[in-house]
Amino acid sequence: MPNTVREMLISHDAHETRVAVLENRHLVELYIERPKRSVVGNVYLGKVRDVLPGMQAAFVDIGLDKNAFLYVDEVVAPEDVKDVPKRDIQALLRPGQQLMVQVLKDPMGTKGARVTTELTFPGRFLVLMPFSSFVGISRKLADEERDRLHAIVAPIVEEGLGVIVRTAAAGASQRDLESDLEFLQRLWRRVKHQAHEGLAPEVVYTEMDLALRMVRDAFGPEYKRLVVDDKRLFEKVVSFLKKTSPDLVRKVTLHKDRTSIFDAQELQPQIDSATLRNVALPSGGHITIDKTEALTAIDVNTGSYVGRKNLEDTILRTNLEAAEEAVRQLRLRDIGGIIVIDFIDMESTTHRADVSKRLNDALERDRTKTRTTEISRLGLVEMTRKNVTDGLYGVLTAPCPTCHGEGRVLSDATRRIAAERRIKEILVSGKSSAYLLGLQPETYALVTAPGNNTIAILRAETGKGVALVADPDCGPTEVKIVIEGRGNIAEATTP
Repeated sequence: MPNTVREMLISHDAHETRVAVLENRHLVELYIERPKRSVVGNVYLGKVRDVLPGMQAAFVDIGLDKNAFLYVDEVVAPEDVKDVPKRDIQALLRPGQQLMVQVLKDPMGTKGARVTTELTFPGRFLVLMPFSSFVGISRKLADEERDRLHAIVAPIVEEGLGVIVRTAAAGASQRDLESDLEFLQRLWRRVKHQAHEGLAPEVVYTEMDLALRMVRDAFGPEYKRLVVDDKRLFEKVVSFLKKTSPDLVRKVTLHKDRTSIFDAQELQPQIDSATLRNVALPSGGHITIDKTEALTAIDVNTGSYVGRKNLEDTILRTNLEAAEEAVRQLRLRDIGGIIVIDFIDMESTTHRADVSKRLNDALERDRTKTRTTEISRLGLVEMTRKNVTDGLYGVLTAPCPTCHGEGRVLSDATRRIAAERRIKEILVSGKSSAYLLGLQPETYALVTAPGNNTIAILRAETGKGVALVADPDCGPTEVKIVIEGRGNIAEATTP
């Protein structure tokens, strides 16, 4: 998209901080940080709890609810360990050992955080790697600029340290790069000292908050503006940019209206769409997004779009729109892991190439690393996208308390039958002669519906009195004993 107009909006209130990235006024990225913030990027002094040779991994206590998971490929060999057998976790770690680890992935569900001992400290232009010894340059930069930056950075890096020059360093002066490197080297010395003096488990470095992290990692000359609606946060952002990129300060403005910048830009409908299963396409088709434990599946449908020329043209247009929208939703929802997109089957290899190009062009604007396969004859594209957090869907939603995240609930017949069986079980096994039982209101309506004589039959079969009441605290098939006694107590309270 050659004429893309990019904007960044930062909204902050007592409840959360939200950062939105807009392209041509369309919301393409949204990040939310609440008081329980992400721990990705934090460095901890941890203690090894278990070493598992069968998994070639270790569990490390870093002070969170669950021990962190450390895979052998993420372990940097200590200086005093030479000729380590390949993938031998026991030669590298032992229970009780203290070591510094950095969080790669937040804890998700039942899993603890994913950590590494290959520490990295990002700055505005550079990323410092204390346990590496090479200088790398972003491949997104032109060869001539890569050569210029390498010539500046390589001579000034301390021996034994490694550095990656970020894409944001394009056009940066030698003074800018030296200042950034000096800051990162000071930071590393401070972290080392704190770890040396500390006692595991303990946090020794905390990553920047969301707003400053996004300004540092994403905001650049290609953005038209950055708008902040909180004065204190605005001052923090301006102060940060004055130290790192003074030329960008003029692009930062303070939104002074009482309404948040998100409301002023009418972003809420686009945010709401990030929780929907079906997302409409401009021509009338839609994509359906389903998340499973193993992967995310995106299905493409023509929907109400019937086309104007022929079937192939209809399919091509729908697939082209779906390729663009699928990537926008991946970025907006921050979906990671394995992703499968099921495009509508295309006979023409030219059409498949067109859709593949549209998909890859859209992915070029995605800051998160992705890998994709070619479109198969069946219209399938397999891709992976780096997964760091639960994503927007995990922040905005919670599992349904009724179906527990399965996406389906028990049918009316199943609920009625289960409730009636439970009622019979209580009457047959109970020692009292009369019962008042509570059911969920919807289940109560099913059991007591006109023509359903189950209760009368149970009274006759068991010789016991029974009456029912609606109880909103009951589960879908739960039967709660409200009162039990003798004689006709229950019959007297029958609705």
